[in-house]
Amino acid sequence: MKLKFTKMHGLGNDFVVLDATPAPIDLSVGQLRHIADRRFGIGCDQILQVEKPRTAGTDFYYRIFNADGGEVEQCGNGARCFVRYVHDHGLTAATEIRVGTVSGVIVPRLEKDGSVTVNMGAPEFEPARIPFDAPQRAPTYALQAGAHRVEINALSMGNPHAVQFVADVDTAPVAAEGALIERHARFPKRVNAGFVQVVDRTQIKLRVFERGAGETLACGTGACAAVVAGIQRGLLDARVTVATRGGKLSILWEGEGRPVLMSGPAVTVFEGELEIEPEHTT
Repeated sequence: MKLKFTKMHGLGNDFVVLDATPAPIDLSVGQLRHIADRRFGIGCDQILQVEKPRTAGTDFYYRIFNADGGEVEQCGNGARCFVRYVHDHGLTAATEIRVGTVSGVIVPRLEKDGSVTVNMGAPEFEPARIPFDAPQRAPTYALQAGAHRVEINALSMGNPHAVQFVADVDTAPVAAEGALIERHARFPKRVNAGFVQVVDRTQIKLRVFERGAGETLACGTGACAAVVAGIQRGLLDARVTVATRGGKLSILWEGEGRPVLMSGPAVTVFEGELEIEPEHTT
């Protein structure tokens, strides 16, 4: 089977985008892993699938698969690439679209300067809706990560996040501790582990160990979650610049019940066609 694809990235968080609007695309976990493999496939953090809308009042449906083949609810950097893709490929003339996802509707908008702003919706803090194992909502939670006990903010940006604040993100144990937090028993659907360093009230540095992908150069929902957590702790103002290893995002959150707005770039790298072999179905 031959698949046409577009390789894109948002601050180095890279994607393979597939257009399933002409005909459905149903790939196995093995096929998805093959596409994501950086040696034997195309290579990416996530695979994004553009589909026809499933509900009234939306323009498209958006599916996200991690490099391990698992489907997830949300991806902020991917959302920016999504609107860039459908606009550049003539699937819509609108610069602002409503996109259905597993976790609800998002509204990405292509700006005149080429950047993309995404209304990511309001963050969710109730443990059962994250989901996170806790008897009741609390400002922060203690979490055992191996031999260390860490303090986290737990919230959902359409996908689950565990955010901790560190003195220096460059020396933070992102790989080792992030892997432990990602699969922690208190997060039944696993979690994205964020490590945040506050520079001042309008700037943070961020590294994220993403669920099913490992550490990525940037994480859009992770940037949103980090800013929300920092504001809740009284450390940050409403508008914050988030510096990731892949570049910078601008995040705006005006308080509980309000949506998080994320702005940043979306870049097309190349297009091509890939042969998917039957042996990659397992």
